[in-house]
Amino acid sequence: MNKKILTMELLDGIYGVCRLDKNELIPNWAQNGDFFSITRTADELSIVCSEEFIPSDVKCEGDWRILKIKGPLVFSLVGILASISTILAQKGITIFAISTYDTDYILVKNKDIDNTVEALVNERYEVIC
Repeated sequence: MNKKILTMELLDGIYGVCRLDKNELIPNWAQNGDFFSITRTADELSIVCSEEFIPSDVKCEGDWRILKIKGPLVFSLVGILASISTILAQKGITIFAISTYDTDYILVKNKDIDNTVEALVNERYEVIC
């Protein structure tokens, strides 16, 4: 019997990864929808949110889908992102990863979502679409 390694869920929607100036205020449009992630560093303000809310004048890479690793995951687990990124890298699939306290999210381009799901399922990941 092939035991599943982890379960992942494909979230609804199309997302964008935006770059704003490091000194900008967090815009209201970024906080709409069921999923958004905001990171400020010394160099930039990076926002991942539903593409439908992103103004056309914002620097953005769009057309991303999100796979959520079903959690919560304990901090002592190692190699989760490494395993997933290796599987997808071998298929030539680019990822953008986001980690939260409870779990990890893997963003892949919409054009690659079918190949992503197939690659993960072939490596014993369960993917709920």
